[in-house]
Amino acid sequence: MPDTTPNPRLATVLAAIDAANAADPHKEPDGRAVELVYGERMSTELARLAPDASEDLQIAARGQHVERWKLARDAYPEGRAGYLAWRTEQARRHAARVDGLMADAGYPEADRARVAALLRKEGIKRNPEMQTLEDVICFVFLRWYFADFAAKHPEDEIVRIVAKTARKMSPEARSRALAEFDLPPPLAEALAG
Repeated sequence: MPDTTPNPRLATVLAAIDAANAADPHKEPDGRAVELVYGERMSTELARLAPDASEDLQIAARGQHVERWKLARDAYPEGRAGYLAWRTEQARRHAARVDGLMADAGYPEADRARVAALLRKEGIKRNPEMQTLEDVICFVFLRWYFADFAAKHPEDEIVRIVAKTARKMSPEARSRALAEFDLPPPLAEALAG
């Protein structure tokens, strides 16, 4: 019979990510830290979409936004170039922070390097785990954040954002999202690709 006991290192690093994110000064309506909730949602969606995910992928999903609030978007110029520079630096910071937490938990360098590459978004469309992580990110956005986002933007911009989101997703994830989310026709068409 296979051992189904969770690896204590995994539990340690996930708890460390949660502890870091619990310090987020931004709060959900229920008073919980925004990035703590985001990490939990990422783990829940990963377990649903990829129940056999590796420990590395589980760590990357939970650490996707670790301490994101520490680098404010307005620290970078407005516009696309500023946004992309901010996102790149966020990815680098998330990877470095999670690498340290994994080292503290006793993970070897090879595992830490794989997780860091996932957090830096290296190999999308080439690395199956990176693609799974991107699919999870898109599902979390659609399930938990899309409605509020859509309420603040004009429809043509929303259609464009959904089309960009769809391009990041695997064909299987797009099909599953179309089946799970009740989107109006223009958005469903954009998601279908």
